[in-house]
Amino acid sequence: MTVRGLWIISHENGGNLSIRFSRRFSTVEHRAKSLAGSSYVAVPEESTFLQLLLTELGLSDSGKNYVTLRDDCLYRPRSPALELHVDGPGKGILWPVLTVSQGPLILACLPLVDVPPDPRPPLASLLSVSQGLTLLAGLQTFLLGSGSKPDSEGLGSRLAMLPSVLLQVCPLGTPLDVPLPGTPATPTAPTSAGTQKQPAWKTGLHRGRAVVNIGLIETVRSMQYGNRSRQDLWDVYGTVTCKCEVEGVLPNVTVTLSLPPNGSPLQDILVHPCVTSLDSSILTASSVDNYDGSAFSGPYKFPFSPPLEPFRLCSYTSEVPVPPILGSYQLKEEENQLRVSVTLKLHESIKNSFEFCNAHLPFFNRDQMGVVDMKLSSGQLDVSKEKNLLVWILGQKFPKSREVTMEGKISFSGPTPGPSDPLCTKLTAYVKLHFKVPDMTLSGCYVDQHSVQVYSSAKPRIVTSRELQSKEYYIWNSTGTAPVSSGQMMM
Repeated sequence: MTVRGLWIISHENGGNLSIRFSRRFSTVEHRAKSLAGSSYVAVPEESTFLQLLLTELGLSDSGKNYVTLRDDCLYRPRSPALELHVDGPGKGILWPVLTVSQGPLILACLPLVDVPPDPRPPLASLLSVSQGLTLLAGLQTFLLGSGSKPDSEGLGSRLAMLPSVLLQVCPLGTPLDVPLPGTPATPTAPTSAGTQKQPAWKTGLHRGRAVVNIGLIETVRSMQYGNRSRQDLWDVYGTVTCKCEVEGVLPNVTVTLSLPPNGSPLQDILVHPCVTSLDSSILTASSVDNYDGSAFSGPYKFPFSPPLEPFRLCSYTSEVPVPPILGSYQLKEEENQLRVSVTLKLHESIKNSFEFCNAHLPFFNRDQMGVVDMKLSSGQLDVSKEKNLLVWILGQKFPKSREVTMEGKISFSGPTPGPSDPLCTKLTAYVKLHFKVPDMTLSGCYVDQHSVQVYSSAKPRIVTSRELQSKEYYIWNSTGTAPVSSGQMMM
């Protein structure tokens, strides 16, 4: 695996975005030109590259909400591998540009793809993509340490050291000692650090008390319409993150994900490059295929040799029969008033114990709110007339009936116009739910701390957690028009 270019970009809040460090590797670029032939696309100058990257990330043209090359429905982004559309001589598409963002920095690299670009190979088949992300994660840890906001002097000194660091860990654009796929995962007895070579991607060794933290987060998205002519949509995806503070150069750790008897099988599983081996049945389960009841339902074992920094061990999707909260939203225009009716019902299978649960009701393309007269069956209402926004704070529990309602009228008689939105005109409006449920997942997936195996010189303390959170959870007004997808929600 080799890298054509590496860039580190600063994006402090309120400050100018600039390239703090860049490095190109001419020998790798020569190989890229030989491999691509007539389809070769050269890496543009720094200023052009920065502008293209910021446009793709949505960090430039703040006054321009729609960019055709980025936002057109025909374009399906495959994060974190971005496309940069290069104009001028040698124009074409620069792909895959990998990015990692944390705190004040954006790290980007362009790995060399040594297979024909047409047809474009799937990301999962490109070893250079996973290894490029591993390189960025290691540099991110070197620059930012354990925190996300180092002092400017500390960051400046690390950036100054980066050229000499790259000479050691990435000479001539080739990262050294990146974990290779297919390494046997058979646990071995701990070996003393003196007999093992420390790989270049591992920047140091842990000293002190051994602790393994494993966090499982499932995220649910939903589009509900309250209309028989439109199909409600929802999907669930999960991520498992690890922080392994374990002594030894290459300690072996095995994490097992389990499902209850009625749990939904995990699909579309992607793993970190440090995972040494997997059962083939784990990787073949796909949400694109029709589910016939024979999908592998675990347990899912992930043996790996962990890096020092926190990392995402794996991600997955899961098909669940119902969304956690079903909603109904109705608006009726009455002169310069809106009659509002909202009903939310918590499904019986969901744990009735939230860290928080709020419903946001924005109103666009109208004058500012005047009189707000609402009746709530539960919770409290926060009114922001300047933003034309109602925030229904439901707290940590639904009532015993598991159903809550809000009804009333809103007048829009303020002296100035409220916020605008090109989509939400007339009666096109939505309720957006924000919630988090601790110690629960929709698929039923969990990590049993007693099943975590660590082969190291010291027995570690195992800490596990799981939670369910919402993202892009919309309930559309059933009396107005709404955007409709023709298929499954895309990740």
